[in-house]
Amino acid sequence: MVLLLPHAYEGQGPDHSSARLERFLESAADTNIRIANCTTAAQYFHLLRRQAVLLRIDPLPLVILTPKSLLRNPAVTSSLIELSEGSWQPVIDDPAIQKNVDKVRRLIFCSGKVYVDLVTSDLRNENNSVAVARVEQYYPLPKDELKHILDKYNKIDEVVWLQEEPMNMGAWNYMRPGLKTLVNDVPLQFIGRRPYSSPAEGSISRHKINQGTLIEQAFKLECEREMHDILCLTNL
Repeated sequence: MVLLLPHAYEGQGPDHSSARLERFLESAADTNIRIANCTTAAQYFHLLRRQAVLLRIDPLPLVILTPKSLLRNPAVTSSLIELSEGSWQPVIDDPAIQKNVDKVRRLIFCSGKVYVDLVTSDLRNENNSVAVARVEQYYPLPKDELKHILDKYNKIDEVVWLQEEPMNMGAWNYMRPGLKTLVNDVPLQFIGRRPYSSPAEGSISRHKINQGTLIEQAFKLECEREMHDILCLTNL
């Protein structure tokens, strides 16, 4: 069984934003499910291929979060080589920062559409001290892949989990203990919306303000404690 659930913050209100990722993560235990959020066409292709191959030997349900705005976004297209010769990657490192790894001071882990918002922002090109890595598979948590990326950035001052969802929703409560065991003595930080009773804003104008602030805080090494409805919490 494969579930394709629309999930991403695009200013269309609560019903169009959240597939309630946190509820699926709360139900994930003893390797009973797979949960993913792809950011490229090739990743989606290889994820479905892997699911088909595993049908007879490891037939678990697969939940895929599918942002609507990425359907025709050129930032998520893949080459024929990536489709024909590539494979599923649970975590993807920042491809644009590999020549400047020693300059990176903040490593951001995020997932899904917000990654595209980050790397297409004008602030991205203005700051080469921030690396953005994608967590494509939530569960089972790919600890080895996460650790491999963390070991590469051995001069960072902090690790950030950034999400569009409110702090009490999305993947934070699930990712926090897993990341905490991997970062060693490096501070773990959260950037995202403050806790809400609703999955998302009901106003497009408020959404744009919050989303813009979220991206801005991601590339500010001196992250403000709170701005609008965005939280930046350190030493978690």
